[in-house]
Amino acid sequence: MTARGQSRAMQVFRGLHHPGIAPACALTIGNFDGVHRGHQAMLALLQSEARHRGLPTCVLSFEPHPRDFFAAKLGRPELAPARIATLRDKLGELERCGVDQVVILRFDEALAALPAQDFIHQVLRQGLGARYVLVGDDFRFGAKRQGDYATLDAAGRAQGFDVARMMSYEVHGLRVSSSAVRDALAAGDMAGAAALLGRPYAITGHVTHGRKLGRQLGESAAGAGDGFRTLNLAFAHDKPAASGIFAVQVHGLTDTPLDGVASLGRRPTVEDAGRVLLEVHCLDWPAALGAEGGYGKIARVDLLHKIRDEAKYDGLDALTAAIRADTDAARAFLATHASRHVKVSRQTTRDRI
Repeated sequence: MTARGQSRAMQVFRGLHHPGIAPACALTIGNFDGVHRGHQAMLALLQSEARHRGLPTCVLSFEPHPRDFFAAKLGRPELAPARIATLRDKLGELERCGVDQVVILRFDEALAALPAQDFIHQVLRQGLGARYVLVGDDFRFGAKRQGDYATLDAAGRAQGFDVARMMSYEVHGLRVSSSAVRDALAAGDMAGAAALLGRPYAITGHVTHGRKLGRQLGESAAGAGDGFRTLNLAFAHDKPAASGIFAVQVHGLTDTPLDGVASLGRRPTVEDAGRVLLEVHCLDWPAALGAEGGYGKIARVDLLHKIRDEAKYDGLDALTAAIRADTDAARAFLATHASRHVKVSRQTTRDRI
C-alpha cells in the first residue's frame, strides 16, 4: 500500500541513483534473509509508522550479503552464511508484507569502508530521504561496524529524522532470527522452520530443462516413457540453508498444488554435479499439462518434510532404487501428515503483529 492507501506493485531499485526512488520515506535496513516472523513484525510496524507520517515504506538491503563479502575477502568461504532465500524469494515476501520500495546496494569495498556518519549522510539522508528509520536491537553499520543504534539516534536528533528500535521477536520463548531458521533447516526440522517463518519453507523460480536423466530412470516404476521426470529450479547461491531429499508441494503449475519429491543440492551421483539445483518429481503428473507443460513457468515449491540427506550412489541402478524409496516415503508422508502443514499458511499483513 502506498501512503495514500492505493495498492501498487512494489518497486525495486539497484543502487541509489534512480529518479523513481521516493524523495522521502520510512526506512528499515537489513539483509532480511528468509523474511521470517521477526522481519514481518518489523515491516508491519514500519508500515504503521509510515501511514501516520504519509510516507512510503522502503527497505534497504544488500547483495552480496556483507558476510559473503568479508568471507571472500579473507579467503574463508566457511565464514559465509548459508542462504535461506534467493533474491527472488526475498523480494516476493517483502512485497507480500506491503513494502512500497526496495533499494538493493551492492556490498563492495567502497561500501564496507564507508564511515558510519558518511553512511547516514550519503545513503540514508541524501540517497533515500529517510524521515523515519526503524532498526533491530542488534543493528550495526559503517566501517568496522562502528555505528549502532545510539549513533543513529544521535544523528536523528541532530538532523531532524525519527529513529526507533525494535527489540527481539519471540515465538514460544525462542528468539526468531535468520540464524534460528538456518539452524532448523540444517537440522531438517521443516516444521520448526515453518513456525519461525510463518509459512512453509519454499523456493521459487523458473522451471528449466535439465539433462532429462530422470526420464531414463525407473521407467517401469513411474510410467512407460516417463521415468522420474523432474522440474528443475536453480538456487542462485552456493550454500543453501537446506539440502537433501524432501516431500514437497508444487504451486503455480495447476490450480491445485501438486504433490512431489524433491532433491535440493549438488547431485553427487551425477557427472555434472556442482551447481545447486532443486529437482522436483511430481508424484502424479497432470495430463492437462502435457509432457512439456511445466517448462518456462514460475513455480513455488514448498519443502514440507525432509526424508534424508543427499548421498552418492554406485551407478544409476542404485540411484533408481533410492528414488523409488524416496517416492514411496513422500507419498506416505503427504497422505498422512500434509494437513498439519496446510494449517501453517502464509500470514496476512494484519496478522504479523
